[in-house]
Amino acid sequence: MNILIMARFTFKEASRRKIAVTALLLGLAFLFLYSLGFHYIRQQTMNVRTIYTPEVFYRQFYNLTLIASLYVVNFLTIAMAALVTTDTLSGEISSGTIQSLLARPVRRSEIVAGKWLGYALLIGLYVLLMAGGVILSTWLQSGYLPPNILPGLGLMLLEGLMMVSITVACSSTFSTLATGGVVFGLYGVAFVGGWVEQIGSYMNSVSAVQIGVVSSLLMPSEALWRRAAYEMTSPLVSVMAGGPFTSRSVPSPLMVAYAGFYLLLALFIAIRRFGKRDL
Repeated sequence: MNILIMARFTFKEASRRKIAVTALLLGLAFLFLYSLGFHYIRQQTMNVRTIYTPEVFYRQFYNLTLIASLYVVNFLTIAMAALVTTDTLSGEISSGTIQSLLARPVRRSEIVAGKWLGYALLIGLYVLLMAGGVILSTWLQSGYLPPNILPGLGLMLLEGLMMVSITVACSSTFSTLATGGVVFGLYGVAFVGGWVEQIGSYMNSVSAVQIGVVSSLLMPSEALWRRAAYEMTSPLVSVMAGGPFTSRSVPSPLMVAYAGFYLLLALFIAIRRFGKRDL
């Protein structure tokens, strides 16, 4: 019960913060621009369409456009998860407001778990709004739906929740500024490592691929995105296209399981570190 009360309080507080409201408004602006841009792009392709143009060409084009937009949504989700939760513990410790919570009959572990659950609900709604909005807009305008929608969105959500766990774990130990530096530093390592692995797979460089795998073990965020993109990308686009939207070096289900373990481990560390921290 204490965890649920803390989660509700955290969700309400986070949803009223300026950074969350700003992220929501920017997200809605992105959905509007995407819908408008997709409308004109599709209209232009329809104008030059001939009887000799196969329907499969347009479906692959819609898929590539959709995955590219979901790539942006994925980055916004990561930024949202990190920025909103950066000072969840460290900020309250430095300001002294955490003492008002500890004065009540609630365990420190319940505080951490409740805060994590509140932020998890917020990120879940954000993914549903943004990714679901992109997919819905594409479907309403073209009638196209990507394959494996639920597994793909589930992997994007898992990535956001993992970022929440890492940020809470860092916030239980470091200051707010240091937490932001560590979290985005780890994400940068994963991002660069993912690109190195991608390029290495195209050049058949085993060493480059191994570097990417090691970076995914340090921070499996990029691996989750590549798996999500692989799930929702049509086979023809996977063969023809490249870049951050498709992947030749596809993370295995074992890497997805590792990311789930990574999430739980980070949450466990957050609970242990906050439980032992001198306040």
